[in-house]
Amino acid sequence: MTIPGLRLIRARWDVLLAVALVGLSFVPGVARQGLELAGLPDRPLDLLGITLLVVQGGAVALIRWRAGWALAVAGAAFAGYQLLGYPTTFAALGLLVTLVAAGALIEQHRRLTAVIALGAYVVLAAALLAFDVQLTIVDTLTFGMLLAALWIWGSWLRSQAAARRAREVAAERDAIAAERSRIARELHDVVTHHVTAMVVQAEAGGYQPNLDAGTQAVLASIADGGRATLVDLRSLLGALEAGSSDSRAPMLQTPDEIVAGARAAGQSIRLRTHGEPRRLQGAAGLAVVRVIQESITNARRYATDGAATVDVTHDEHAILVEVVSSGTGPEPTSTAGGRGIVGMRERVESLGGDLHAGAEGDAFVVRARIPL
Repeated sequence: MTIPGLRLIRARWDVLLAVALVGLSFVPGVARQGLELAGLPDRPLDLLGITLLVVQGGAVALIRWRAGWALAVAGAAFAGYQLLGYPTTFAALGLLVTLVAAGALIEQHRRLTAVIALGAYVVLAAALLAFDVQLTIVDTLTFGMLLAALWIWGSWLRSQAAARRAREVAAERDAIAAERSRIARELHDVVTHHVTAMVVQAEAGGYQPNLDAGTQAVLASIADGGRATLVDLRSLLGALEAGSSDSRAPMLQTPDEIVAGARAAGQSIRLRTHGEPRRLQGAAGLAVVRVIQESITNARRYATDGAATVDVTHDEHAILVEVVSSGTGPEPTSTAGGRGIVGMRERVESLGGDLHAGAEGDAFVVRARIPL
């Protein structure tokens, strides 16, 4: 169980640290334990000095929002505070915090940021050397090396975080590969076995005596469908074992082949093609095939007579599929009969297309637009 106070600290640590830096700058015994480069005579702390003090510590609150801006604000306030000779302040430590954060968090223009920060420090050091006779070049170089070390530390933290993320991604990839391999084994050992048995039984049934032509056609259709399923299963097994769904695409059927198979199984399917037909290939072609297959299967299950009309329109930038079947069909959000419609929609939308499935009067209509 997470303590509410700890949750708040984790969520707003930057703001809380900024408040602490500024608040401790006014606590006796702690306020003068901060950071100072020049040894100029202390100037009484006035409104301008208080403002610069608050800005030095308050810049820490900008770290997670804009680390580069936090460093720029803290650095400018620190420079002004030092040049004007205000007394040492605890809030000056905000410069060190923002410097580490900038090294760790800045994503773009890191080299440019480092060069600008170095140039700004050189200007500040030259100005302080002119004002403070006790300040030496060695002092400024030592202080500059401290600042550079803090930037390098922040960069090291960044590299460690990147390496940790890379290890997490690699572990996740290995886990996915292991799960793919397990699924492939299950498909091979269970599904492929049963489909093969179905094909063998259908083919054997076709040789039984005294079978009428219609029954033989149905059994032949079952065997052909089973063999096509085995081809797809083997392709999917190869894709799973290779770890990439694009490594081997399932063999694509044409709309004519899908409709011919459904007709051989006894369905009344009408196919109409519009536009200049193109060869189905890739993810878009597979989506077209799966939409037609699933829609015809739904028609066989839910339509009053299993009849359906399939319209395939080849547009310049997309393929449009419309399947109209009699009867109301399944509800698109129903989970009772599986994930057919949901799966079709997810497949089509993943390609940037859209799919509508629902009752229109006495018919059930599936419309899909698959971009090419």
